[in-house]
Amino acid sequence: MKILDRYILVSYLQTFFTVFIILMFIFVLQAIWLYIGELAGKDLDVSIILKFLLYTTPKLVPMVLPLTILLTSIMVFGSFAENYEFAAMKSSGISLQRAMRGLTLFIVLVSITAFVFANNVIPAAEFKIINLRKNIAKMKPAMAITAGVFNEVGNINIKVDKKSGDNDQYLHDVIIHTGTERGGDYTVIKSKEGELVSSEGSNVLSLVLTDGNYYREVQPSDYSKRDHKPFMKSYFEEYTKNIDLSELNQVDMDDESYTTQSMLRIGELTKSIDSFSVSLNERKEAFATSMYSRTGVKSLDINFNPEESDKYKSFKHSILDNYNSNQSQRIVDDAIRTTNAAISHLSIKKQEFKQSSRRLNKYEIALHEKYVLAVACIVLFFVGAPLGAIIRKGGMGLPMVIAIIIF
Repeated sequence: MKILDRYILVSYLQTFFTVFIILMFIFVLQAIWLYIGELAGKDLDVSIILKFLLYTTPKLVPMVLPLTILLTSIMVFGSFAENYEFAAMKSSGISLQRAMRGLTLFIVLVSITAFVFANNVIPAAEFKIINLRKNIAKMKPAMAITAGVFNEVGNINIKVDKKSGDNDQYLHDVIIHTGTERGGDYTVIKSKEGELVSSEGSNVLSLVLTDGNYYREVQPSDYSKRDHKPFMKSYFEEYTKNIDLSELNQVDMDDESYTTQSMLRIGELTKSIDSFSVSLNERKEAFATSMYSRTGVKSLDINFNPEESDKYKSFKHSILDNYNSNQSQRIVDDAIRTTNAAISHLSIKKQEFKQSSRRLNKYEIALHEKYVLAVACIVLFFVGAPLGAIIRKGGMGLPMVIAIIIF
């Protein structure tokens, strides 16, 4: 490696790593702000938050790395032009293309590394972060009841107008909907005041409600009596509601049972796309055959022989002329009913095929994203390097503005 190539490469690497760290820090802060609602009020350990940040970082590389290459190229080559270093190179017979040769090899290596990173590390990080977010979302500590909205705690939905007290233990205007194992909210409890008396680490959330009403719909075993809609209603001065939180406080943060297309590698995506495409085409062909059979076109010649068409010459205007009014009305109603059923079936299948096509498109986009990062690195380098030589401005000011606009 010549001294000039080494000088350009060292200058580029110094700026590259500095810009990469700064941009990564900015994007990590943005990710924290984006997911702050999922982290706040969950009483999470520091290790869980660090895991969250660790798994989030690889997802930011497709945004940070191309922008870093673009900005670094503009800054470095703009600095060379601003300090007349390119003029010195040209006076020695060294062109811009020759000066970019060493960096071009470096960018190619970065692109190859980025491709391997996008195909292996990013899917693994996506797998970890999505499952971790789902596990965090299941956690509802006993004291985390947000005012003004319904909060699902155990098998109840609770809403409070406001909270007060040193630990927000006093609740005002409480509404509770209690669900059942079979589904449905058959019990409603309303009270003017309430108090949380459970300890912070307890698996039982105790709500002491005062001055309220209790309403419950009774579901009799005899279905004929359900039309009368029986119910129970009472008033209470004090009522204690205990809620079991054992399942909610024992969330397995290492559970990894959720999978999406962004978690798959190229080979897995290719197989999935092939299987989805074959399955979708087969379903479309089967549906087309089914709809054609429903029309009854195949069975028309069973009761009608074209060779005996002379028998039907009496139908001058409509085949309905051969029937009386009641029969004609019944035939028309049957035809309308059959047509409406076919249209409804077509509409349902259209939405079903649309969802299947959209799912297939997501897998194809995920496959394309594996190559986008590597290609973007090369393209933005060849955009940024000549542009920096043209604008002849180093530093973080103008190059940052131009890089963000182009990016």
